Order: sequence, then structure tokens, then C-alpha cells
Amino acid sequence: MKEKQDNIVLIGMMGTGKTTVGARLAEETGYPLVDLDALISETAGCPIPQLFAERGEPYFRDLEAAVLRDVLTQEGIILATGGGAVLREENCLEMTSRGWVVALKATLDEIVSRVGEDPGRPLLAGGARSRIEALLEQRRQAYDFAHVIIDTSGKSPEEVSAEILTHYRGSSN
Repeated sequence: MKEKQDNIVLIGMMGTGKTTVGARLAEETGYPLVDLDALISETAGCPIPQLFAERGEPYFRDLEAAVLRDVLTQEGIILATGGGAVLREENCLEMTSRGWVVALKATLDEIVSRVGEDPGRPLLAGGARSRIEALLEQRRQAYDFAHVIIDTSGKSPEEVSAEILTHYRGSSN
């Protein structure tokens, strides 16, 4: 059996709590939090919605894969990915080979209440609820490769973090 990786990689749909829980995990572990979408924006020199509008989703996904590969050369980080980082098999392989992957999930209602009509989320254009519902269906099995799956619905970031750390610390045995 492969040894547990030092990196904790958070995956899941938008609104499942990756960044919020990641910040809590960073406090608990002392590992720095790396937000993949923020790093992509910094690398591109513009916000993600602008990147989508000017260059399109294929360009964004190529950049996302390159930044993901680069950031996972580090050790001892908490990585909060974007919801679509799992859409490429190469990204999934990179995450599992260089980290311990946790998929966060939540109910449709919970996700809608968390993200609302956020203009900073280009994939929600045209109605958040219907778009989230469609994305949940499209990505139903996209997160199944994770080492552990945790439902964040109705839980505080502290509760989710504690649950993750219980699994993480037990995974090295």
C-alpha cells in the first residue's frame, strides 16, 4: 500500500467548502493553504471570469492543469482546488500521486444557499440553481477517486476539518 502523502488535496463542487475548510485545516495542521483558483488568477494576471470570457474554458483548463502540476511539486500543503479540476484524468492522477485527496460534497440546496448568484463563478451564468443541478449530474462520479468523501451539508468548517483530520491521521496505519 502506498504511503500517505503529506499534501491534503480538497476537491468537490463549488460551494462544498473547499476554501473555507482548507483554511481551517491549515490552522489545525500548520500547513499553508494554497487556493488553486487564486493561483491561476495570479498566474494569468486577471480574474477567472475575465479569463473565461477572453480566452475560453479550454484555455482555462490547460492553465489549471499546468498550475496544479506545478503546485503539487511542493510538500506539506493544503490545496483547495476548483470544482472542475477533476475533469481531466491527468489532474486526478497528479492529485492522487502527490497528495491525500478528500472530496467534499453537499446537497443541491446547501450549495445554492452558499454560492447564490455569485458573479465570480462563470459556470453559473444563466441561473445558479439549474446550472448547479446540471453540474452535479454531469460530475456525479467525477470525485469518486478521492481517498475519502465527506458530506459538508449542515456542518461547520470546524466539524468538517475534524472529520478530515480523523481520516487523515488514521490513513497512515
